[in-house]
Order: sequence, then C-alpha cells, then structure tokens
Amino acid sequence: MGLRGEAAIVGYVELPPERMSKASPAPFTLEQWAELSADALADAGLTGDVVDGIVTSHLAESEIFVPSTIAEYLGVGANFAELVDLGGASAAGMVWRAAAAVELGLCDAVLCVLPARYITPTSDRKPKALSDAVFFGSSSNQFGSPQAEFEIPYGNLGQNGPYGQVAQRYGAVYGYDERAMAKIVVDQRVNANHTDGAIWRDKPLTVEDVLASPVIADPLHMLEIVMPCVGGAAVVVANTDIARRARNRPVWIKGFGEHVPFKTPTYAADLLQTPIAKAADTAFSMTGLRREDMDMVSIYDCYTITVLLSLEDAGFCEKGKGMGFVAEHDLTFRGDFPLNTAGGQLGFGQAGLAGGMHHVCDATRQIMGRAGAAQVADCHRAFVSGNGGILSEQTTLILEGD
Repeated sequence: MGLRGEAAIVGYVELPPERMSKASPAPFTLEQWAELSADALADAGLTGDVVDGIVTSHLAESEIFVPSTIAEYLGVGANFAELVDLGGASAAGMVWRAAAAVELGLCDAVLCVLPARYITPTSDRKPKALSDAVFFGSSSNQFGSPQAEFEIPYGNLGQNGPYGQVAQRYGAVYGYDERAMAKIVVDQRVNANHTDGAIWRDKPLTVEDVLASPVIADPLHMLEIVMPCVGGAAVVVANTDIARRARNRPVWIKGFGEHVPFKTPTYAADLLQTPIAKAADTAFSMTGLRREDMDMVSIYDCYTITVLLSLEDAGFCEKGKGMGFVAEHDLTFRGDFPLNTAGGQLGFGQAGLAGGMHHVCDATRQIMGRAGAAQVADCHRAFVSGNGGILSEQTTLILEGD
C-alpha cells in the first residue's frame, strides 16, 4: 500500500526571503498565489492549461471555501482541491496529497503554493490581522478550546518556551552538548553562504558566535531559533506523461508518511518521542529504501532541538546519540551527511508556512542538479521532513531522480 512513485515535482519557485522589518509591499495573497503558480509552471516549461488540481493552506482574503476561491481566480477547473492545515508540516503534506491524487488519476498536474508576503495596505478594509494566532502559537485562544481553558491561563503558549522545555528534557535524560547544537547552525550557515537568495548569504558564523548570542529559552540561544521573514514558494506535481515533457529532471515522489497525535505538548505521551518516528518508518517502508540510501536530508529546522530529535527519531542515528552524530559528521553540502544544503530555515530564512516548502525546494534543487555552488555530488535521493506546532504534526517525503 502506498505510492507507486508515478508523480513527480517538475517545477518550483522559491522567493528570496526578506526581513519582516524591511519587507517590500506585496500584492494580496490571492495574487501572490497566482504569481507563484505562474513562476513554478514557467520553471517547468509548462502552461496553465495542464493544471487541474490545487492544494493550498489558508488564504487571508477568504476564511472559508479557500480552494474554490483560488480555482475561480486562476480559472482552473480543479478535479482535486484541498486545504492543508498542518503548520510547518503543511508543505510536505501538500506534496504527498498532490502525488496521491495524480496517481489515482484524479488530475494531471497540481499546484502546491504557499505565499508568505505582506499584503499591500491599499485599504482600511483589509483582512483581519492574525495577531492572536501568531501570539498564541500552536495554542488556540478561541472560546471553548481546550487550550483556552487548560493551557493559556497557566502560561503554556507560544513556541520558544515549549521548545526550550523539550531541549531541557532532552538534557535531563541524555545530556546536552551546546557546542554540538551550535554546530548544526554553523554547518547550515555554510550552506546558506553558498546559496543565492539566502537571508544569511553573506554572513559566516562560528560556534562561538552562536553561544555568545542571547539565551531566549534556556538552553536555546537566539541563533538556534529561526528568524521569521516573508517570502513564498510553490511546486508543480505532475503525472508521468507531463513529467517526461517538462523542462527539468523529474523528482519522483516515492514515499511519504504523516503522524498527528496531539496539538499541545501537554498531551504528548513522551516529549522526546516525536511523531516523525512513525512518519519516517511509513515512508521508508513504502519505498523499500534505507536511510543510508539518501544522498541528502532536508530536515525542518525551526529550532536546533527539532533537527536533533528528527535525526534520531527518523532513524538516521541512535536515540540519545544525536549530539555525537552531529559533532562527528560534516553536515555541509560538501560533507559526509549533507543536511539542509540551502541553509535550512536557520540559514535561508523562515518565510511563514513557505518555510516548510523550503525543505521541499532544497531537495528538489539538489536532485534536479540546480543547487549551484552548494550542489551535492551525485545527488539522486532525498529525505524531507515537515514539522508543525510543538513537534505535534510531522510529515515526511522520500524523493528520487531518474
């Protein structure tokens, strides 16, 4: 049971991220959706008439009926229209759903788009701000929600604090090497230094720099935490016929996994046993491939502790031995374990939900052989992860070139 590997990513676009404080004005989100779609199709060498499927996340201009709003705007008669709401795991979740729809014969080509730029302030009647959603993080302050009653009043909210708690728990159980954790950031910064468009493109980093940055949520330093920015990304997923005539080397979606057991970490059975364990096992069993068959890994990296736990729970190293693994391996694009070769979100930038699509684009670039100065030699297979909430929603992909 699973995918046959007959759907491929054939084109992509990823905007260079911008700092929120310096971001340029942007069109409405709906217009951004259209622009990103056009650019991804152009990258594939395809025209819009091949598209008969769309997968999206939320849309500022429409709280309900989001897929049909986009289909109408684009002029697409969608045979498959899906809204995915998995936070940072949305991008990988969008890709495997698109692949499944293609393999089922529901559609020929699917647009998966995540805009993440400011809305042009053209009117006082612009969509309501997401300030509450951003402030309360993965919790919900809506009347009647369990989080509003049992979590928020006691200070369990946001992102930094809970991830810091996870890191503290890890240290209590397995020990904690802050230099190894800093090395994750440093190796990824090397990759960002070789990637056009990365927000940290021209800023090298050392372990000492990371450890000298302020502690935000003990033991996590500022440079171990993503800097939110704005941007956008999109991919085109298509069937075999379209993939064969597209411009780029097809990146076949061979396997996937997904596991969503809780929302708030209070209800996690074990903070150090993350959902990616089941999601990764599902993906690898679907493909028959092994961890050692991967030429690079693109791991969701909102925090360094996310990378560490993901490497362990996805089976790339032994549980509790992740810090030694990181310390002993070169994680740069030229190393023996290439990880987040475009810099990851810690080096390239986290453009909202498009930050999750960054990992899909990173792997796609490598397999297509388009990573420029950061190209991994003979890169044909990649593992991709997505993470939403506080390690509560996790998805995986296994991608392969011809």
